[in-house]
Amino acid sequence: MNTASFTIFVVEDDEWYRKLLVYTLELNPDYRVVAFEDGKSLMDALKEKPQVITLDYRLPDTNGEDLLKKIKEIAPEIKVIIISEQSEIDTAVELLKNGAYDYITKTKDIKDRLHNVIKHIREHSSLQERIETLQSEVEKKYDFQNSIIGQSEPLKKVFGLIKKATITNISVIINGETGTGKELVAKAVHYNSEKKESPFVAVNMSAIPKELAESELFGHEKGAFTGAANRHIGKFEQANGGTLFLDEMGEMDKTLQAKILRALQEKEITRVGGKEVVKINCRIVAATHRDLLEEVKAGNFREDLYYRLFGLTIHLPPLRERGKDIIVLAKHFIDEFCKENGLGKKILSSDASKKLLGYGYPGNIRELKSVVELAVVMSEGETIQPDDITFGTKDVIAEMSGEEMSLKEYNQRIIQLYLKNYDNDIKLVAQKLDIGQSTIYRMLKEIEEKN
Repeated sequence: MNTASFTIFVVEDDEWYRKLLVYTLELNPDYRVVAFEDGKSLMDALKEKPQVITLDYRLPDTNGEDLLKKIKEIAPEIKVIIISEQSEIDTAVELLKNGAYDYITKTKDIKDRLHNVIKHIREHSSLQERIETLQSEVEKKYDFQNSIIGQSEPLKKVFGLIKKATITNISVIINGETGTGKELVAKAVHYNSEKKESPFVAVNMSAIPKELAESELFGHEKGAFTGAANRHIGKFEQANGGTLFLDEMGEMDKTLQAKILRALQEKEITRVGGKEVVKINCRIVAATHRDLLEEVKAGNFREDLYYRLFGLTIHLPPLRERGKDIIVLAKHFIDEFCKENGLGKKILSSDASKKLLGYGYPGNIRELKSVVELAVVMSEGETIQPDDITFGTKDVIAEMSGEEMSLKEYNQRIIQLYLKNYDNDIKLVAQKLDIGQSTIYRMLKEIEEKN
């Protein structure tokens, strides 16, 4: 018995030609071929939903055009190939307009043509199934009840706001400390909204050098500046029809803010070095660890852009305010790490859980993930003990207690610890310590010269 899942119905009233088509198609063992001699018997069996139907244009009880319409009304996804003795262009065009996949005349090369057409259908079908599977996986991944782990009261409020954001196209501002999961929330908003099949494009404004920011967002034409060897499509164009996630929105200089404001107001951009006006239509989700309203008051952020972006604000609580979510997340990261690395199951001891709950996590979820992954590696048995847990960030005073150092040495040590905590992000460390970046560079140079 042929168990192939790719089914082809052959509808042909001429017995000899019907057998020829069936024989030709059954040369491929992957095909299950079923033959019919009239339209009625085909319609009675249509509930089987074949992938392809080859349909004779002239049948004893109906014609191909009428039967095609009936098939498409019941099962529009079925690919119908019309096979006819006539080669009139007008007839073929009309049938193609009505939904036929292809039109093949009964000539000596029909075997090759039929094989090629069905091969193309099958390849396209496999690709489409893969796309749908990936889309389903993405939607499942960013179902915020699954992807954002925890059940604390502060997080439940976040879930409620995400749900509100998914049912409209209102602008969204996500704020929270570094490492709280702002991009994950942005993806949850996008992939649970009506734009889920359109692009999601993320750009971290703090990671783009000031002189390249305009080109990154709006694109550039070939020769627009030194090194512009080809046309570059910017993030606004890439996100057209979908969602543009602007992370660390508060880090932009005011000149760029003005250009973004114009793009949002006019719904159009012009690439750097170009004259062509490009229409854009994308939802903006912005994120920042800063208080943008305070930045407006301080003169660092344009008031008009703030109110253009202002919409639904989602505040992400720091991990230290989420209570037992810390343990829920820790267990999730442990299970994930063990699975990815082919390790046996690991569990947290009661004392290890207490140690995790007693820490402040300045690096938030990102830091917790690193801490528990290291703990898995350090643990000897199936149970993770307190001694297996090492926090990369410790209280600065405790870290340096018992050592006699000059004030300069204390300052240098503090900067080194903060750089370690925040992945050597000098800009972020400068903000955390409320000092200039030049001060950090100077102290690092002094440390290097001393060593």
